[in-house]
Amino acid sequence: MKVLAPGKLILSGEHAVVYGKPALAMAVNRYSVAHILAQNSPHISLNFSDLSYEQSITYEALDTLKNTIKDKYLSFKQGHFNIREVLTKPFELAQFALGLCLEMLNIKLSQGVQIQLNSTIPIGCGMGSSAATILSIIHAMANHARVNIPSKTIYELGLQAENMQHGTSSGLDLHVSLHGGCCYVKDQIISVKAMPTMPIYLVNTGTPQTSTGECVTKVAHYFKQTTIGDDFADVTETMVKALDKDSYIGFKNAITANHDLLTKIGVVPLRVQRFIEKVKMLGGAAKICGAGAVSGDAAGIVMIVIEDEFMLTTLCQKYGYEILSVSGEARGVHVNV
Repeated sequence: MKVLAPGKLILSGEHAVVYGKPALAMAVNRYSVAHILAQNSPHISLNFSDLSYEQSITYEALDTLKNTIKDKYLSFKQGHFNIREVLTKPFELAQFALGLCLEMLNIKLSQGVQIQLNSTIPIGCGMGSSAATILSIIHAMANHARVNIPSKTIYELGLQAENMQHGTSSGLDLHVSLHGGCCYVKDQIISVKAMPTMPIYLVNTGTPQTSTGECVTKVAHYFKQTTIGDDFADVTETMVKALDKDSYIGFKNAITANHDLLTKIGVVPLRVQRFIEKVKMLGGAAKICGAGAVSGDAAGIVMIVIEDEFMLTTLCQKYGYEILSVSGEARGVHVNV
């Protein structure tokens, strides 16, 4: 039995959604896949192929790791730690989610398990790989232990785990990966929207030097001390209206306006700004789809709408950027037997 959790794109509202402003996001057909099997050994055998990590640990060691990470997060909340000091290795997020799941669902296994985890979602590029990883692990373990839990409980567990990675999670990535489709968030109310019909291209500018948590912390003063959150909200509302009318021009203009705001708060590196400006010169529009970066040259995934795919391909070749093929995913986390 395998559990698949889709990645996501934030079409509008990244960063602002953390402060209660509206956002629009959609699930895409790239997945974190978790596979759990029983084994005779009393240990937990972990094989995270995308992270080049393979290890066998005891349930007691997993519980100790989980509690250590909780203590580090408390120190972060008290201002003693940087968010990057809470999880120091890429594989610790999945381990923490697993340990939290066992604790909170009171799962007691009589034998060991093999856990295989792999993903087709680019890591650290703004496509929700953390949320998808967390949900695939939790859902797979609950299924393996034959524990029937509602979506709300899976979401709440996922939120606790994602906070370890991002500091303060908006929960949007988790919701999209959990339920699939395209959703609009406003005033903590989530409504379903139709998937965009216009072609959307994704370009991977590379893994950012800075984490989502670091970016969120760095730009917090903009949202706490200025009204830029309202500007982001206006752009999101404009995009929703454009999609409701299936307006390509309206959608493209909203993307450009969103990019301008993201540049203003300092999360679009100069090299990526230049690339996006060239996309604009070719008649298209582009914006980052995740937290971006506050240092370095890479900003993760850039979303692009443009009529001339050949010109975009040529431009990406000049920059050494990879174009990803994706489509919308109506399903959220699900079992694939």
